[in-house]
Amino acid sequence: MVQSNSIEGKRRKNCLFSTRRGRVDGTRRWCRQFSHGLKQFQSCSGVESRLSKLAMALCGGVGAMALPSELIVHIFSFLSDRDKLRASSVCSRWRECLFYPALWTELKLRIGGGGSISDETPRLEFLMRRFGSFVRELQLELAPVEGYLSPLNSDASTVRTEPPPRGADNDPQLSGRWRDAMITYLNQVLCVFTSIKNNRNLQMLRLYGDTCVLQQEGLLDSSNLHQIEQGDKKINEIQQLFMEFLSNNRQLRWLSCSFMLGLVTPSSLTCLSNPSAETLQHLSLLDHQLGPLISPSELGRLSNLKSLALDFSDFTSELCGLLASPRRTPLHRLSLLLNGAALEFKPLDGIATEDDWKAMVRVSTNLRVYIMALEVVSSELLRILKPSLPLERLHLDSYSTVVTDATLELISQQYNKTLTHFLLLRDDPDFPDLSINRNEDPLVLLAWRCTRLAVLVLHGYTVWSHNLVAISRLRGSSLKILTVSEESIDFDPDQSMCMEGDPVHNLVKEVSLGLGRVWHPCLDANLVLSEPTQHFHQEVHAFSMGM
Repeated sequence: MVQSNSIEGKRRKNCLFSTRRGRVDGTRRWCRQFSHGLKQFQSCSGVESRLSKLAMALCGGVGAMALPSELIVHIFSFLSDRDKLRASSVCSRWRECLFYPALWTELKLRIGGGGSISDETPRLEFLMRRFGSFVRELQLELAPVEGYLSPLNSDASTVRTEPPPRGADNDPQLSGRWRDAMITYLNQVLCVFTSIKNNRNLQMLRLYGDTCVLQQEGLLDSSNLHQIEQGDKKINEIQQLFMEFLSNNRQLRWLSCSFMLGLVTPSSLTCLSNPSAETLQHLSLLDHQLGPLISPSELGRLSNLKSLALDFSDFTSELCGLLASPRRTPLHRLSLLLNGAALEFKPLDGIATEDDWKAMVRVSTNLRVYIMALEVVSSELLRILKPSLPLERLHLDSYSTVVTDATLELISQQYNKTLTHFLLLRDDPDFPDLSINRNEDPLVLLAWRCTRLAVLVLHGYTVWSHNLVAISRLRGSSLKILTVSEESIDFDPDQSMCMEGDPVHNLVKEVSLGLGRVWHPCLDANLVLSEPTQHFHQEVHAFSMGM
């Protein structure tokens, strides 16, 4: 009897061991199969083929559908957001796992920029309804008006806004399109803030509204929104929801609102909760029309701020004095946008003086400044470029104004130890020559003096080929990016006569030797000329993330 019990116990033990071993072997086989399927999935380019490979990896193994949801969620974390949405239609189990909050902590969306933007509103509503209450990082670019007369299928990131021709205001099709676009814009912003108003854990909110459109009467501003049916009601509701979000949030670290018409008001930041005021490290408030969007008292609450982006006209001497306080966390990044078209109603009165910059640099020793000047005359540039300003990046962009050689001379002398990025762009059929003579080019002097120069982008000005070769030899491999449009390059006929072969081929060869890598001029000017406000918004993000 005792012997039979012991035999029965051994059988049970062996059976249990074999069952466990079978489960382990099955899991190992499934892991090997999934690993192989994941490699095939990553090597596929098409969405359909990638999803089919992943389906085979999940469903083909032993006990794959019996895996815990947490493991399946981890597997799906390797998918992009677009692939996640496509995979959610495979089966109910996948759909359940793919909408776990852990998979949607970050949302990066771009709405508009061509085609029928109203068709994208349902998708935005679906995503915000699903994930708006718990998403941790939300980056959204709204482009309802991409240009008064730009093509409907154009890319907003590469199309620069142009003034409309005569009679555009009388075109019912254009006015109807503008009105529909603004209605869609209001509805989309309303949808976003309705979904996130109670999100207490949102850490990054980054919004861009591409609504700065040149018209015959001037810049499009928030007053145009009042012409929309129920526009006033929607604007008030949006502003109320935004302030409600600021008061409810407790962990906000990054707040960026660039050119969002009808959203931010001078009193919006008064609703920011005290916990968020303590955790906020980056603040970006940009608007061409409104006055200062942040008061000195509100800036004083943000004692741990490390990065700030404002209109240059709003960066007053008083704000600079507050940032120079030793009781604050030192500021690391400062981005300033100067729009010449807005100086009429946002003059440079009361901006930071040379003494203010000196006091600020003494406290914030690691401070770096990024300035973009859009359609600004040289006299105004000379007014804002103070010697003590620790300028690291400078972007001069214009449609008609011309930067003088004296301005470039000042830049190369004052910022020879700090300047790393220099962009000089002009969108005009004329290509003025900056040099007094062909042998004294201010761009060559800038490349010689600015020893830390790593990025140089040129378009809209004449650049002589031999000066371009000199720039490449002066900076060598330390010049990581040298972008010059083919239209801007000119050849000296006297030197061309002394050289054999194709001058363009010789230029490419000499510049490549100087840089230590293969170089070619930019053949498409649209790759150089991006929408200025959108470029500034994106560069501020990269500039501030590097602190």
